[in-house]
Amino acid sequence: MGTRITGRFGDGRGWIGGKWEDRGADGTLLREVVELRREPKYLPHDRWHIEKWMPPESYGSPEIWHAETLEIADGRSVAALGPYPSRGDYEHCFTLQGPRGEFVQLTRAAARHIARAIEASRGVSRARSREALDERTRREEREYDAYAEAVLS
Repeated sequence: MGTRITGRFGDGRGWIGGKWEDRGADGTLLREVVELRREPKYLPHDRWHIEKWMPPESYGSPEIWHAETLEIADGRSVAALGPYPSRGDYEHCFTLQGPRGEFVQLTRAAARHIARAIEASRGVSRARSREALDERTRREEREYDAYAEAVLS
C-alpha cells in the first residue's frame, strides 16, 4: 500500500467542539457559546501541512469515539473532535518548514522524502507512537516553563 501525500496550504478546516468566546472588533466579549465549529486545522496558515488518510476503523467504533472525545463545557456535552469520521479522515503527519520555522516550498523531492518517512512509520506500534508523542508534549511543556520562568524572572 503506497502513501499518497495530501498537502494543505492555508486554512483547511476541521471540526472543533468546545466553549467559544465571540468578541467584537474592540475585544469586548459579545457572547460565550458551547458548540461545534469548523475552524482552521493548522497553524501557521502559510505552510504546507502534510496529511495521511486514515480509515474509519482506525478510530474504533462510534461509541468509543464519542466516549473518548466527549467534553463537558458549562454543563453541556460537546464532541471535541467533531462527529465520528465514518468515511475516514485525513490526519496531520508533518508541517514543512525550515529550521527556524520559515516557509519552505513543497517540491517533488521533499514529497518523496516525506512519503518514505510515512511508509517507514507504518511499522511502529501505536503504543510506541503514543509514547513518543507524550514525550514530545512533556519536552515542549518543560521548554515553555523554562522560557516563561526566564521571562518572568
